[in-house]
Amino acid sequence: MLQFIRSDLAQLTAYSTHHTDNSAVHLDRLDVNENPYDLPEELKEKLAWTWQQQIESNRYPDGGYLALKEAIADYATDSSNANFAAANISVGNGSDELIRSLLIATCLNGEGSILVANPTFSMYGILAKTLGIPVVTIARSPDTFEIDLTAAQAAIIDTQQPPIRVVFVVHPNSPTGNALTEAEITWLRSLPQHILIVIDEAYFEFSQTTLADELVQHPNWVVLRTFSKAFRLAAHRVGYAIAHPDLITTLETVRLPYNLPSFTISAAQFALSERQHLLAIVDVLLTERRKLIAELSKHKQLRLWNSDANFIHIRLQNVNEADSKLEAIYRSLKQQGTLIRYTGGGLRLTVGTPDENQRTCDRMKQALVEML
Repeated sequence: MLQFIRSDLAQLTAYSTHHTDNSAVHLDRLDVNENPYDLPEELKEKLAWTWQQQIESNRYPDGGYLALKEAIADYATDSSNANFAAANISVGNGSDELIRSLLIATCLNGEGSILVANPTFSMYGILAKTLGIPVVTIARSPDTFEIDLTAAQAAIIDTQQPPIRVVFVVHPNSPTGNALTEAEITWLRSLPQHILIVIDEAYFEFSQTTLADELVQHPNWVVLRTFSKAFRLAAHRVGYAIAHPDLITTLETVRLPYNLPSFTISAAQFALSERQHLLAIVDVLLTERRKLIAELSKHKQLRLWNSDANFIHIRLQNVNEADSKLEAIYRSLKQQGTLIRYTGGGLRLTVGTPDENQRTCDRMKQALVEML
């Protein structure tokens, strides 16, 4: 390792984003919770016109993003029982950048640690550790995946560790797909004002459950969302935060200038203007999710849970030797041409198109035969 690099970074592993395999005869990419449907061709053509006619490649983007923030605020208002303005919105190069900015704004210089309940989105811990921020982890129920609130509260009041400055929750959680329960939300409401509560609603359009309505009552809460899932703009990397204007001002202070390219800004504004068209696909995916769960549940070896997102979580009924057998299922599906993610003690399977889902069911049957 090069001598000028921080020694602790050698202990970290980068988040794996590689999900292509040219050796597969047919590749169904159901491993990173993308929307399986690209933008409709006619909308692509309209967006291409915007690129050709309105964007000057030699000019920097509009670094204030006011028009985009106003459009996002309108959407956030329409999809909640609260009123938001541009002052409540910050945008990032995906939610990952916003997570990193929140960590920079709260926990650097030894000022605190973060709390996460595993299994959950691994980037919270990864980003914190790259910044030298301690990560306190607690467990979830193995049956319901609810947060162990007793352990969570004990971590909050523990004086033997750096104080918890940020609590991360996902609503619904990844990789397990469960939305926050009323008990979990009540606990979040009880936390003191000096702790930031980050509520990641990346899958909001699929769950239609939000805590954005409560942001006015809780200035220490922030809701994160993304255009990468329901809006089909994963290639453009647009995330946004909804929060109290004072927190937004801080996020604007620590973010990099021109963090969104001009074409990305246009794509996000365009998607919002066409949201009725684009989000119509959500009902199709929810129908496919129900069918996929019903079909895979026919296999007695598998244990599945209901999901509030565009993916499902799968484990084995018999936990003995579960890790090796889950690994075998994962590899068999990959060999047959279906990529899924092996994470969080189980298999996370993105809901795809009807054809992709049918192939998944057929290939899962084959994988289970091979496992026996």
